[in-house]
Amino acid sequence: MRSGQCAAGAPVLQFTNCRILRGGTLLREDLWVRGGRILDPEKLFFEERRVADEQRDCGGRILAPGFIDVQINGGFGVDFSKATEDVGSGVALVARRLLSHGVTSFCPTLVTSPPEVYHKAHSSSYKCARSSWALPGRPCSCEPCPHAPSPPLCFPHAAGSTGKVLPQIPVKSGGPHGAGVLGVHLEGPFISREKRGAHPEAYLRSFEANAFHDVLATYGPLDNVCIVTLAPELDRSHEVIQALTAQGIRVSLGHSVADLRAAEVAVQSGATFITHLFNAMLPFHHRDPGIVGLLTSDQLPPGHCIFYGMIADGIHTNPAALRIAHRAHPQGLVLVTDAVPALGLGNGRHTLGQQEVEVDGLIAYIAGTKTLGGSIAPMDVCVRHFLQATGCSVESALEAASLHPAQMLGLEKTKGSLDFGADADFVVLDDTLHVQATYISGELVWQAEEAGP
Repeated sequence: MRSGQCAAGAPVLQFTNCRILRGGTLLREDLWVRGGRILDPEKLFFEERRVADEQRDCGGRILAPGFIDVQINGGFGVDFSKATEDVGSGVALVARRLLSHGVTSFCPTLVTSPPEVYHKAHSSSYKCARSSWALPGRPCSCEPCPHAPSPPLCFPHAAGSTGKVLPQIPVKSGGPHGAGVLGVHLEGPFISREKRGAHPEAYLRSFEANAFHDVLATYGPLDNVCIVTLAPELDRSHEVIQALTAQGIRVSLGHSVADLRAAEVAVQSGATFITHLFNAMLPFHHRDPGIVGLLTSDQLPPGHCIFYGMIADGIHTNPAALRIAHRAHPQGLVLVTDAVPALGLGNGRHTLGQQEVEVDGLIAYIAGTKTLGGSIAPMDVCVRHFLQATGCSVESALEAASLHPAQMLGLEKTKGSLDFGADADFVVLDDTLHVQATYISGELVWQAEEAGP
């Protein structure tokens, strides 16, 4: 049940003999679930005078909020940036496979691609782009946005855009079919040529006079987009940041040669996230720390928390760099996998958008180069490596993969925590943080062999 109110007559599940992560602490408490949400047992006892309909013994294991991966390019042979007639089936396959790694929600990520990969124009069934700017759950006011293109662009209805990627990745709740899709993360093409990394140079773009017009012309409707990564040093980027954030889309800074001042202006314009900190950006320098300097900047808006992604796969970021970032700004750290289609596969060549990557052991390179082409480590592996590399608490490592990404997306009331009223999306872990079971909306959706509950 996914409605805002749980039916009073729904069965009550009580998870016993467990340690639940709540409020930054592992507590020896029971977890109560009803109607797909976390239940306050005191209200159940004293107001409804009810007890559990079913108890499940967790064997002393950890119950933590389900992991949220906001940057994943594909996996298990599926490339999210590959335009096919059935992108949805590939997304569904990845969603199913992620359950075994404790991921209950994710943001399919598209790397730099030509416009025809993002959307497909037709001569019929058009609608005004203005009506597409409101994401699901954010009703369109139908009032002109001050940053909107003039005249407004028009795009086809998503239903008529088969064969291209964006219209085929709708926001979707999780369940036995797989992890939920929170929205698409568009990484590029508005990024730096010098720091493009695995992004094909031929398709990189800058902003012209009507900057937001360029965004819409490239991506098409933004209905199911939740994050856009761009380089803040590009001319007119602040206009785009303001326009995107006005529509509830998170703007992330990355693949950039921006200095600290440009990064601060971007945050003042509405940017809230940094894409894979340290990777594909200027290195930290004591006279100008660049984007990295945002972690300790005193020029951010009052009360503003900058979040930053970290690839803790043991390849992309040295353990010392992980420790520096975490100790400088622990509450903003978001673990991401940046996983590529080769995740879960063996050595050899695999696609990543318009390019090929070659997997050699634990490393994925752009074929024929020594440029890293994303990660092949799943989220649970990243959590364990992060814990080992930083020496942080178990609670901090788990929150970096759950609470922090939810906060970055503005979903902390329903995702990323086990607070009363939140969605009952959680992962059961042993003491070594290996996944034993995954639950979505209080329903068991994956379980390791011979594991409980």
